[in-house]
Amino acid sequence: MNNSGAQKNSETLLISIVIAAVLGLICGALFGTKMTSISWVGTFFLNCLKMTIVPLVVSAIICSVGSLGDIRNLGKIGFRTVFYYTCTTAIAVAIGLVMVNIINPGDGISLIDTSATQISKEVTESSLSDIPLSLVSPNLIQAASNTKLLPIITFSLLLGAAITTLDTKNNTIDKFFNNLNAAMMQIITWLMYLAPVGIFSLISSKLGGAGGGEAFWSEITAVGKYVFTVIVGLGIHCLFLFCLLLIMTNRGQEFLKGMSRALLTAFGTASSSATLPVTMECALQTDMNQKSVRFVLPLGATINMDGTALYEAVAVMFIAQAYGIELTTIQQVIVFITATFAAIGAAGIPQAGLVTMVLVLSAVNLPTEGIGILLAVDWFLDRFRTATNVWGDSVGGAIVEKYL
Repeated sequence: MNNSGAQKNSETLLISIVIAAVLGLICGALFGTKMTSISWVGTFFLNCLKMTIVPLVVSAIICSVGSLGDIRNLGKIGFRTVFYYTCTTAIAVAIGLVMVNIINPGDGISLIDTSATQISKEVTESSLSDIPLSLVSPNLIQAASNTKLLPIITFSLLLGAAITTLDTKNNTIDKFFNNLNAAMMQIITWLMYLAPVGIFSLISSKLGGAGGGEAFWSEITAVGKYVFTVIVGLGIHCLFLFCLLLIMTNRGQEFLKGMSRALLTAFGTASSSATLPVTMECALQTDMNQKSVRFVLPLGATINMDGTALYEAVAVMFIAQAYGIELTTIQQVIVFITATFAAIGAAGIPQAGLVTMVLVLSAVNLPTEGIGILLAVDWFLDRFRTATNVWGDSVGGAIVEKYL
């Protein structure tokens, strides 16, 4: 297919996804719980995307390491990528803390015991020491089955580095992984034709499961200032920081347009990992360097959680305000540090969002039961923070490419 035909198909698919997302919101609001009957369609689409993640990440990273040539370049690009993601995550937390202190969304809300009591008991006790342990797994097959990408990435980096030291690196092994990567990208192209139907099902069934438009609106109203604070904070992070970074890379509206399909998929699936195949496909279509696409984006989908980090900071401060507990400057610094590093390690921790929240709350001795008041709207905000995570990954790829 020529470039103009591929571009036309891409634009048609993007329009279809936008329409599907809007229709999903409308149908979920109007028909309520009836829409849960089609949730299996969204699950099928999500599982199709997840099916491609492990072989795609393994082949992409091994190819990327091989293309770097000198193995010392691996440390160079790796350091720059991790440094960028850590900085943007820290900035996201700072924005969240500033916004929550200005708006004070928890004022006027009285929190006692909530439905999170049982949930918090079911969460496995975790600490920040689990983050380095999450880099490796004694059972890679089990890690792959649970879509724990950090151990997969660590192993792929080591395997790719080992392959570069072999005399056969330009022969069978190298060609195998390059062909596997190309084949996976073709499968993703085919799967994207399911995207409109899958995203419609995911959004409509989630909104329907929340009770439909009227029930969900009453839930939003109850914690409206909190929802407003999170969305405004994410908007500032995306519109100002990432746009400024894009200007540094000489990229603009065309890049946003090229990545919009990935952002909509992220909004529909609420999963950075599940969206990764689409993110990589879209990035290649924007003419991003293959080294950045294959190395930076898989790493970003695992450790770059700007939206999650900002959300955690706002949520913890909201819970403190709702309980009438005033956190000191030192305690807010602890929230800043804990939320930043917990978000980076979240992908390697079971039940990532909930566990991360428990870690940050525990760090400043706040009751974990406060999570309960957030659960009703969490699925909705999750879509915004996932889209922020994916947009941050994409901009990160452009930044690392520029200064590679």
